[in-house]
Amino acid sequence: MQLNAKMIGAGVAAAVAAGVGYVLLHKPEEEARFSTVTRDGAISVRDYPGLLVAEVVVPGLRQAALSVGFTRLADYVFGKDRGGGRLPMTVPVLSDGDEDGRGWRTRFLMPADVAIESLPDPEAGVRLRKLPARRIAALRFAGVDSEGAFDAHEAELRAWIGRNGLSAAGPVEHAFYNSPFTPAVLRRTEILIPLAA
Repeated sequence: MQLNAKMIGAGVAAAVAAGVGYVLLHKPEEEARFSTVTRDGAISVRDYPGLLVAEVVVPGLRQAALSVGFTRLADYVFGKDRGGGRLPMTVPVLSDGDEDGRGWRTRFLMPADVAIESLPDPEAGVRLRKLPARRIAALRFAGVDSEGAFDAHEAELRAWIGRNGLSAAGPVEHAFYNSPFTPAVLRRTEILIPLAA
């Protein structure tokens, strides 16, 4: 009986933690601004202005590295090491393979009106960086964001790029718009591929 009470207590604590996480992570956020160049069903070509990001690179498998990177960036945004003071952030959260081959990179976007000089110094392992303006091909989908789904959607987007006479200018990126607590069927996820000018 005592063991069952402990198990129930632990389950309630986990549910409360999940609820708090949901409230914190599922609050509406600003979305990164872009202009749409063309649209073809779930695929679009977009022009993004320069973006300010906080980023972390973590070695290992993609899903585990994304989880660790997300936690480190959330600690920075929520001020864990500086006693609070939540920073504004913008969706989506971005993830891709680090260009140096060191692991998986996770990026939180800062709002368009925030200057890099106004942000607190990041903790060890977190880097602030300005990304240049760029043109992106994007494929939007809902559902499970498994390795198989990413691979299939990336292949679909690359085929579309080729059919339309465009050229990729960088590695694939994954864009996440919802909290981890959002049911898969309701999630907005995107495959992003930078395009040559």
